[in-house]
Parts: sequence; structure tokens; C-alpha cells
Amino acid sequence: MKIAVECKSPLMQKSLELFLSNHLSSLKHCDIVIRDEKCLEDERCFYISSNKESDLVKPFSKSQLILALEKRYKSMNKDMKKVEYADDEVFEQSTVFDFEILEKRIESLTAEYQANILKAVRAFYEK
Repeated sequence: MKIAVECKSPLMQKSLELFLSNHLSSLKHCDIVIRDEKCLEDERCFYISSNKESDLVKPFSKSQLILALEKRYKSMNKDMKKVEYADDEVFEQSTVFDFEILEKRIESLTAEYQANILKAVRAFYEK
């Protein structure tokens, strides 16, 4: 998912750039354009505002932003790939597989973190 940010508000612009640093792209090469003003002509536009009719209502958290963008990205891809239904199934299967990999990675990092804490506590009390 490639995202461009075009906001009138400098604070909103900078916040979104910090939140989405891994997904930022140029306007020409992006999948979604985030704006703080309503735009009717661009299908890729993702509107953020205090209005209830916006795609994401302010205030919002980073996780709410990411989830809303992923939902929009998936809906855009479904519209584009109605003909390529088989590819969509492969995408969903790979997403499930990626989630399992993420779970295993989190479990191993948690176990490693726990081992390091126990090692530090033992070293402290053995002195």
C-alpha cells in the first residue's frame, strides 16, 4: 500500500507523515491520497476531517488510521480485481499466512525478552 499525503494543515501533514513513514510514496505512484479537504474527482482520495461524512473522523489514533486505510485499500482492490477472483483468494491466503508468521515472531521475541529479564534479575541478586 503506497500512500501520499496532501494536507492544508501543516500539523496534520506532519502527523500523517510520521504515522505512515513506511508507506509514503509520491503522488504519481501512490494507491491512496490522504487529504484534509474533500475531493470528489479523485477516486484514490481518503478524506480526514471532523465531519461524519469523512473517511476518518478526527481525532484518531495511529491504529485507527492504519485500519481505515487498509479497509479502503482492500475495497479499492476488490473493485479492480473482480475479474481476477483467483488472485484475490491467493492474496487473502497469504495475508493469513503472514499473520501466522507474525504471531510466531511475536512469541519468539516475547520468550527472548523474558529470558533476558530473568537473566538480569538473577545477575542482580547473585552479586
